[in-house]
Amino acid sequence: STIPWFSCLPFPLSKVQGTHPDCSVVLRFQELEEECLQRIRSESPSPGQAGQGCPTEWDGVSCWPALPLGQSRGVACPEILSVFKKSKGLIQRNCTEWGWSPPSPPYHSACQLETLGSSNDTEAKARHFVTMKVLYTCGYSTSLAALLLAIGIFCCFRKLHCTRNSIHIHFFTSFILRSTAVFIKDRILFSDESIDHCTMSTVTCKAAIAFFQYSVLANFYWLLVEGLYLQTLLLLTFTCDRSYTWGYVLMGWGVPMVTVGVWVLTRLQYDNHGCWDDYSSVYWWVIKAPILLAIFVNFLIFLNVTRMLAQKIRCPDLSRTHKQQYMRLTKSTLLLIPLFGVHYVVFALFPEHVGVDARLYFELVLGSYQGFLVALLYCFLNGEVQAEIRRNWGTWQRSMESNVFNLATQDFTA
Repeated sequence: STIPWFSCLPFPLSKVQGTHPDCSVVLRFQELEEECLQRIRSESPSPGQAGQGCPTEWDGVSCWPALPLGQSRGVACPEILSVFKKSKGLIQRNCTEWGWSPPSPPYHSACQLETLGSSNDTEAKARHFVTMKVLYTCGYSTSLAALLLAIGIFCCFRKLHCTRNSIHIHFFTSFILRSTAVFIKDRILFSDESIDHCTMSTVTCKAAIAFFQYSVLANFYWLLVEGLYLQTLLLLTFTCDRSYTWGYVLMGWGVPMVTVGVWVLTRLQYDNHGCWDDYSSVYWWVIKAPILLAIFVNFLIFLNVTRMLAQKIRCPDLSRTHKQQYMRLTKSTLLLIPLFGVHYVVFALFPEHVGVDARLYFELVLGSYQGFLVALLYCFLNGEVQAEIRRNWGTWQRSMESNVFNLATQDFTA
């Protein structure tokens, strides 16, 4: 099949949205080509009419209906191009004894696409996406290292073993999965420039996208678990039952698993094309709706916890120690709940092709450093963790000094 010459240009998302902007035009023209080919197959010419005119033809951009010899036909610029260039140009072709004549004027002139097709614009777009990839790769790498270190700290020190830190470890793990999923997706979809990722439809790439969606869902639901756990602590006055832990685990890992399972089965049954990384399908709401629900519930928790905290701090019977404990337990979660997902809600109110640059910047660049921020708030700036590290560091130093003293005073005589 013929792909139009301007399908490689860095067009913004249009009526056929994809995860990556340059896919939209390609996918739309493939749909138009398939419609034209079906029309050609349905118009089998009779033996007497063969060779007496120009048959229906797809020229890579438009479908030209059959035309008698000596006549001409004009078509407007493809509708999809009007999204980013308001043009009402008309292209004409004549039916000659040698077949269809070339389009006149050419598409790039009639549809006013010269500026969009300039090499400078293409190079600038390419540099922009390369820079963005470098930024989010550094962000996810930094987050990955910080999260692994934080999990190591929580696991190594026995005094830090508790339900609260166990939930933190699960939350950290969801960020590790998300960082890993991004690297896997980039490796599979974009490691080979000769592969057309717009039409790529392999089991491997679909599995990579499904794993990525699972990690994103797990991220939001473990943040929801953090909010629920904080609210439970405040309600039960720091006497949270360990029996809730399995319920939190089922919510944080189980709900995303069920959701992604339903989404995969739905795509396989009703929309099994491409690599499943397009957001234009109505079945994308199978993923999007649970995320919006988690964000909405977290916002309600944020309001309720703020109200409860204000009441407890104003309580005259509450000791200074308990007030400090409340503040320490709530400051991290109260900061994260509005921080996570705010941009997701804002962008969810607009079509997918609106604010593409801002959406990519928030989700890829700023989002890549969220794991580092979580490790910083819940571990590295945690007073309890810092005290435990200082205590163990002091114990290790005293042990080393004792060993050196014993070695210095040891009698080596036979």
